[in-house]
Amino acid sequence: MLGAGLVEVPRVPYRDPSTAVMQNPQVAENRRHCSNCGEQVGRGRGDRPGRTEGFCPKCGSAFSFTPKLAAGDLLGGQYEVLGCLAHGGLGWIYLAKDRNVSDRWVVLKGLLDSGDADAMAAAAAERAFLAEVEHPNIVKIYNFVQHAGDGYIVMEYVGGQSLKEILLQRRRELGQDALPVGQAIAYALEVLQAFGYLHAQGLVYCDFKPDNIIQSEEQLRLIDLGGVRRLDDPDGAIYGTVGYQAPEIADAGPSISSDLYTVGRALAVLSFSFKGYTNTYAASLPPRAEVPLLARFESLDRFLRRATHTDPAQRFHDAADMADQLTGVLREVLAAEDGYQRPAPSGLFGPERFVSGAAGTGADGDADLPLPPITPPLAATALPVPLVDGGDPAAGFLAGLTALEPAELAAAIAGAPQQTTEVRLTLARVRIELGSFAEARALLDEVEADRPDDWRIAWYRAVSLLAEGRLAEAGPLFDRLYGLLPGEAAPKLGLAYCREQQDPREAARLYETVWRTDQGYINAAFGLARVHLAAGDRASAVAVLDSVPKISIRFVPAQVAAVSTAVRGRHPGELTAAELVGAGTRLDGLGLEGARRDRLAAEVLEAALNWVLLGPAHAGNPQGGALLGAPLSETPLRRRLEETYRALAHYTHDREERRLLIDSANAVRPRTLL
Repeated sequence: MLGAGLVEVPRVPYRDPSTAVMQNPQVAENRRHCSNCGEQVGRGRGDRPGRTEGFCPKCGSAFSFTPKLAAGDLLGGQYEVLGCLAHGGLGWIYLAKDRNVSDRWVVLKGLLDSGDADAMAAAAAERAFLAEVEHPNIVKIYNFVQHAGDGYIVMEYVGGQSLKEILLQRRRELGQDALPVGQAIAYALEVLQAFGYLHAQGLVYCDFKPDNIIQSEEQLRLIDLGGVRRLDDPDGAIYGTVGYQAPEIADAGPSISSDLYTVGRALAVLSFSFKGYTNTYAASLPPRAEVPLLARFESLDRFLRRATHTDPAQRFHDAADMADQLTGVLREVLAAEDGYQRPAPSGLFGPERFVSGAAGTGADGDADLPLPPITPPLAATALPVPLVDGGDPAAGFLAGLTALEPAELAAAIAGAPQQTTEVRLTLARVRIELGSFAEARALLDEVEADRPDDWRIAWYRAVSLLAEGRLAEAGPLFDRLYGLLPGEAAPKLGLAYCREQQDPREAARLYETVWRTDQGYINAAFGLARVHLAAGDRASAVAVLDSVPKISIRFVPAQVAAVSTAVRGRHPGELTAAELVGAGTRLDGLGLEGARRDRLAAEVLEAALNWVLLGPAHAGNPQGGALLGAPLSETPLRRRLEETYRALAHYTHDREERRLLIDSANAVRPRTLL
């Protein structure tokens, strides 16, 4: 399931442990620092190499970068050392065989500097914590042994490549500084699963970076847990890496928020050429316009900026929530790359709502306009509704009221056994739909006093402003919600509607993003078609309407809108025979009956007759084909249009409308000689 079942991640073959042993284990001089003060130590001068052991010239603390174990050493009478695998911030990592358990391969992690009290404490803490950790994305800890005065953690061997190695290999072989974005997101989602588990155990990882996670075959494993500490341990040593560590760590210490920050930073490093991430942009991201990937995928950009915000209060606070939003972003990215939709139910919102008039139909279900301008109240009502918190005492009560009309729902809620948060939020939504905006605002103020961090308060404030027609005020709120929930469709839909008039191109981009990703949001298709039509691009508008699936309950309204979009409001000279015949064929294929069909037929026939009447070049066009059973010439079209008007007159119960239709039929009928 690497990649949430959405991404094909290249398999990394299991690496034979014996080939992974370093031939000449050394700590590079540019990575030698005093563990006490951070001063450079062990550096060479001229042709003379730096010392691997000694004392810091600044604070006098001892340092040692020499491996303590050699091939053949036996620890605890059980673990036979083969050599060094790697070195890291907390110590050397050795490969060994467990002679007591079928010669299985194990890894021994020791201390880089045995004189460092903090490092010793971290190792002891790691032994206590990690013996109880059990997760498929986290390396297993088997034992802890002492040897020659030093302690070593015994853990399973994970053969494969670290994400840093995978990235460097791609750079060497393909000359590319980043992984495919879908693959990078797939890795981040796996890390978030592991972090969610650790956080639930009251632990924080602290020092996540691409070096610390390995892919073996199709599985990802966190391998370096030396910096793990308990959330309730204010005095524990803090470890981190420049470019990944949250900026508040030194003052506030690690937290779930700072842990998730490191995941966001790692995702950025893996997914685009992030130059300067350890210096210029050590606590920020480059401007979106300067990174092609972020310019192309706005939702990814917004996700990364929230995940790595300098203010911890603005970040994600829960690994599961962060993963949900990232999965939504992944669906958008993949749909944009290959053109295939990736639908999925939201964990925060219900489906969009069908509101009469919001999908190319008039209030009575008839096509009064090709793509009628949607009023702000209608647009607000059609938006998805945030889900009710199932833990609320009134959740069951509210679930039984979903079929009620707003006025009935308001009356029912007034009699709720408890005025809980969910009851008040539901009532605020109903007040908005009924146009009682002041009452809705008062209810939201009450909820905010109790739940200031509930994002749904901002959502309903935005919806209320939209329903009032205050688009200039609603837009920024929806924009902020988009940044908060970058993987959700609902904020994009609200923001797109607000931008239809002020910034049509931006509205089109948002509608297209939603529609391309999930065709369950039919309102996005109609919104995109409206924007195209307003720009005079009828062909694109019709193409979008044609993309509404046949299985959708909104397929017929979309086709009705496509028929009228093709002919309505156009000068006859703009039309072609092919367009007219196509509109008639489309109408015939809908299976409409009665007045609804005849109104559309009359419109198409009127357009065709006006086209023919332009002159001899159009009349009796032998290549024009037939339109609704009538040849594209004046007399047959007049007869068919007369029949249609009389049929409509038969359907109507309004005397004045009937008179007008009869007059129209008499006016259009062919002239005959008596």
